[in-house]
Amino acid sequence: MPKVKNDRFLRALRREPVDVTPVWMMRQAGRYLPEYRATRSKAGDFLTLCKTPELACEVTLQPLDRFELDAAILFSDILTIPDAMGLGLYFEEGEGPRFSNPVKNAADVDRIGIPDPGDELRYVTDAVSLIRRELDGRVPLIGFSGSPWTLATYMVEGGSSKTFSGIKGMMFDQPDILHRLLAKIGESVALYLQAQIEAGAQAVMIFDTWGGSLSPVHYQQFSLHYMSKIVSKLKSLPGAADVPIILFTKNGGQWLELMADSGCDALGLDWTTSLEDAKRRVGDRVALQGNLDPCVLYASKDAIRREVATTLESFGHGNGHVFNLGHGIHPGIDPEHARAMIDAVHELSRPFHT
Repeated sequence: MPKVKNDRFLRALRREPVDVTPVWMMRQAGRYLPEYRATRSKAGDFLTLCKTPELACEVTLQPLDRFELDAAILFSDILTIPDAMGLGLYFEEGEGPRFSNPVKNAADVDRIGIPDPGDELRYVTDAVSLIRRELDGRVPLIGFSGSPWTLATYMVEGGSSKTFSGIKGMMFDQPDILHRLLAKIGESVALYLQAQIEAGAQAVMIFDTWGGSLSPVHYQQFSLHYMSKIVSKLKSLPGAADVPIILFTKNGGQWLELMADSGCDALGLDWTTSLEDAKRRVGDRVALQGNLDPCVLYASKDAIRREVATTLESFGHGNGHVFNLGHGIHPGIDPEHARAMIDAVHELSRPFHT
């Protein structure tokens, strides 16, 4: 594999000096881009787009051809693991993901196995290898997975949920069953991320989208515990030990110190936690990623520039900041507003690195 020409992202994750703050966006390959919508239409449906390595590669590269981004992220979905476990993933227009065979009891937990990344999830690792080859060292490639807790919420609820009544009912009434489920998912995630690294991912991110729905004690027991085991497993592998790991718990700003104790390399922040406060609390133990409110991109370009400046000032001088949105970019955003943000990050961050 060729050497990475632009390694700002990896250097920032290692808290090493950079010339400007690196920037990428969660969901940077997505519906806000007309070229993505054209490729998705060609694929016919979302799952076909995810499961066709050539198309996944195509949409992964689209934002890099348009913007001066500092990293690529694999185009996939967090629900690939539950799908590979035989839960029957499908998508309903306007309703989001659904499972035909949700996990409701101990027998359901017993029937699901650990997917083989080289078999049931081969389309993902093939996509990683293809993307890495097509990048030709332009920027690093990020692999990812959903967290065990987040994946479990979809698996037990049978889809998206606002109340998490099913999984929280299991958590309170039958915690042993939920722990068995989370252990299986955790092992699956570790193997999945290991396979992505072996295929060419140069950093990995764990998306704990729904960890913030938990109380502090339950967050530690049912979310962070399993993410920490995944981090420990990856850090013990000779081929993966030096690959940076980013943990992101949406609405998880109250737990940053505990998350930093996991052994990860960086913490993703949403916009409800200030970078200044996070930096004070975790010191130089981990890098920080974030955390512009995605809705800023609906505003004028002047307003975007001001908010980028405010975010950069919040982190201040020093190493270890990766600029990102506090969550994924919205489908209705004008691509030129994303460009305004990216260009402003590179321009306005230079004085913070002198």
